[in-house]
Formats: sequence, C-alpha cells, structure tokens
Amino acid sequence: MTRYLTTADLTAIAHATMGGKALIRDAGLIDSAAARPMTTMFGAEAYPELHEKAAALMHSVLRNHPLIDGNKRLAWVGARVFLALNGFDFEPDEEAAVEFMLAAASGESDDVDTVVATLREWSRRAA
Repeated sequence: MTRYLTTADLTAIAHATMGGKALIRDAGLIDSAAARPMTTMFGAEAYPELHEKAAALMHSVLRNHPLIDGNKRLAWVGARVFLALNGFDFEPDEEAAVEFMLAAASGESDDVDTVVATLREWSRRAA
C-alpha cells in the first residue's frame, strides 16, 4: 500500500528545510501538491507507479510555488521523503541533483516524464 505525504507533512518539511520559518504563500497549493499523487480518473490512478507519484508531487510544488521561498527545497525533499516512505533509497550525485532541480524549476526540463525518468534512475528499492 502506498504511503502518501499529507498537507501537514509537506508543511513540516517546508519548515524543516527553511530552518523552522517557512513563509507559506498559499496553503491551498500545498494541499493541492499533497493530493496530486493520489489523483484518480474514472477509477484508475493517474500516476500508478511510485516514481510517477513522486514526480507529480515535485512538479506541483515547482510549478505552483506554494511558499514565498524554498519551493525547490520542498519539492526535492518532499519527493525524497515520499520515495523513502515507500521503500526506495535515493542518493543521486549532489551536483547532478542541483542541476536537475534548477532545470526543472526554470521550466527547462519540468515535464513529468523527464522527472519520472530521473527519479527512477537515481533510486533503488531499499534492501
């Protein structure tokens, strides 16, 4: 069974990544990001695979900017925590991860399929 991050989880991650002082621009956008991985259409999951769910979460935070500052951090850590909760280790090269997040945040490579492929490449099922 898939474990999802809640709005409260994402808010706590935002505060933790910002040293306890995240400024939330729109709490509804955090709620929307938390809900997106669970989306169903006509009874079928819109994102059936875990990496697709993590990518949908990341994409929602990056595109919607629910925070005044720290959206890239929230997107990155949220996706990592989601994958860890669901049994995946995630340890990419730090420089490659920074380049990836900057490209995704700028819109250069933010389509969900690219994000899915990258997350899949950088994660392994935990032992």
